[in-house]
Amino acid sequence: MANSVNISIEAPIENQIQEITYDGQEIYQAPLSMSENLARLAQKIDFSKTDDEFCNIKKEGECSSDTKSEDEKEPGYQSSLWPWDSVRNKLRNALTEVCVLADVLSIAKEKRYMVLDPVQPEQQENRPMVQVYGRKKALGAAAAVLLAGVERLRASETMRMTRNMPDFHIDLLRLRQNWRLKKVSNTIVGDLSYRTAGSKFSQTGVFEVTKAPEEQIAQAMNAAGPVPSALRVTVPPELQGVAFISVLCQKEQEDVVTATLSSAALNCPSSLPGEGAELHWQQKLEAAQNVLFCKELFARLAAEAVQLDASIPHMVVGNQIMATVLPGIQLLIGLCHNNGQNTNNANPEGVKPEGPSGKSDHDHVLEHSLHQLLRAVHHSNTHHPFPHPATGPLGPSKRRCLAGPMAADRYELLDMSKEQSLLEQIIQQAQHFFMRRRSEYVLDTIAKEVKDPLIVSHWNALNSPTQSCVKINIMAYGYDAVCRTSLVVHVGEKTLKCICRDGKVRHLSYELQELRDLIYCQIYQHQMTAVQAVGRCMGWQLLASSSHLGSGPVEPLGNASSCLLASPNGDRMIAIRCEPSVGIQVFIAQSPRKDFFASELVQDKKWEHLGGAFKEIKLEKMEGKNFLNKMELLMACLSSPS
Repeated sequence: MANSVNISIEAPIENQIQEITYDGQEIYQAPLSMSENLARLAQKIDFSKTDDEFCNIKKEGECSSDTKSEDEKEPGYQSSLWPWDSVRNKLRNALTEVCVLADVLSIAKEKRYMVLDPVQPEQQENRPMVQVYGRKKALGAAAAVLLAGVERLRASETMRMTRNMPDFHIDLLRLRQNWRLKKVSNTIVGDLSYRTAGSKFSQTGVFEVTKAPEEQIAQAMNAAGPVPSALRVTVPPELQGVAFISVLCQKEQEDVVTATLSSAALNCPSSLPGEGAELHWQQKLEAAQNVLFCKELFARLAAEAVQLDASIPHMVVGNQIMATVLPGIQLLIGLCHNNGQNTNNANPEGVKPEGPSGKSDHDHVLEHSLHQLLRAVHHSNTHHPFPHPATGPLGPSKRRCLAGPMAADRYELLDMSKEQSLLEQIIQQAQHFFMRRRSEYVLDTIAKEVKDPLIVSHWNALNSPTQSCVKINIMAYGYDAVCRTSLVVHVGEKTLKCICRDGKVRHLSYELQELRDLIYCQIYQHQMTAVQAVGRCMGWQLLASSSHLGSGPVEPLGNASSCLLASPNGDRMIAIRCEPSVGIQVFIAQSPRKDFFASELVQDKKWEHLGGAFKEIKLEKMEGKNFLNKMELLMACLSSPS
């Protein structure tokens, strides 16, 4: 090949191991001398091969050059083309070998020319006592090693039985059932990292397992407390203590320096529970693994905050990440790690305790979401979708595998390759959290302010982290079967999607006033619809109805609406005008008119049935629980013949 590389192979410098004693000592074989090495190489030569096979390639060029010279000298000579030429040459070689063999046999048989005497091997001195002493010494060394181990085990077992001390090997077995261990030389080390679960964090979580001193175990057993362990686990200093990710949402500060996580907001404990006494190895390893997990999570979030190109840049200062969720609202993510070395920060007086007296602003839901997002990344790194068919490549998702048969274009392929980072996902969840909380505040405030009609909100229990749904029912007490107005609000990340009763869809922004205006408009529309429904039940006739009046002053919120109802006899009329800024106004008129007088222009008395002027009714002075109840009483009063 054109790109071939020469590789040199050399013999290893180390000598071969001849023997391994019982105590683990290795005895190497002495290197060969020059004469022994020459004899070893000579044994590998095969003298049965002829030199023709080795010389053909070497003399090929010489033969061709000689043939050319002979052809030039004797132009009339031609090589033999006899077909039995090769057979003749092989028979000649065989005859030569047989003749040589016959000569060798005759020389060896007649013994007139040469005598073959066997070579006597060197006589080794037979010393049986030396062998006996050597075997006795080897057996003594092996027996000493075994006896020393037995004495150590016997002493350890005797002390454990007399003092009722825990067994080291039983604790080691339990440790091995829960954690990854391996033996390196004479030490036992373990791994705390999540690499087998799919983590790619560079920091290692190696810990060392040793046997606890017997004096320390005896002191712990004499003191009151739990049964001590025979193991001692040593974790690195950077993984000691307690750590967690603090997530805090607050209003944006004018000064960036003040927008930091204080000790009261973090509420980081100074030490682990039970730190005064020796912690159990299980608690110690779980705390160290949690510290490693929090460090990996914060390192990933910090890297994403620097790489993301946001409209308002994210800031990473020390162990804190500041991101803008909504205008005027910041998301602070901090790594709180207390390894017990800083005694100044371990003062519990400066930390507000969680409880009724001092409540922390730390959001445990968003912290749990961050843990779940990182664990989902670990799971995706190790669990790849199986290919379909089985001979397909391993790795691409099902959607990307179908991109070829479905003829996906470039934009669809780019959309498949996009993945949201952990910081983007947690910001979206924080935005949805604020939108949901604002929507709840608006609905609760309107429900307190407006007593008539009733406003009932039903939030779905099963929601996604970035979208939730609320169903709003507007109804009057005692008239919920007559008329009920329902609308559904989908709360997203930065927008609201409202689906009204008539099927119209309205998209709102994150401003609170837009949702408030929409709810008030729906309330007054419900009042007008409910009055018409009550009128139909009472036998009244709807003469006119308009939800967008063009008369009167311009409403700052929504539009004015009205309706005109007539009694069953036709001698009474009720006019209702609803203005969101003013409220509901009710007017009545009756016929025949009492102030009708015949004139030269209008002489027929039938015109007195047109009705007189409308007079306003003061609803606040009427009896009734709510507006619909008052209207029902008014319709019943006007319908009576008296």
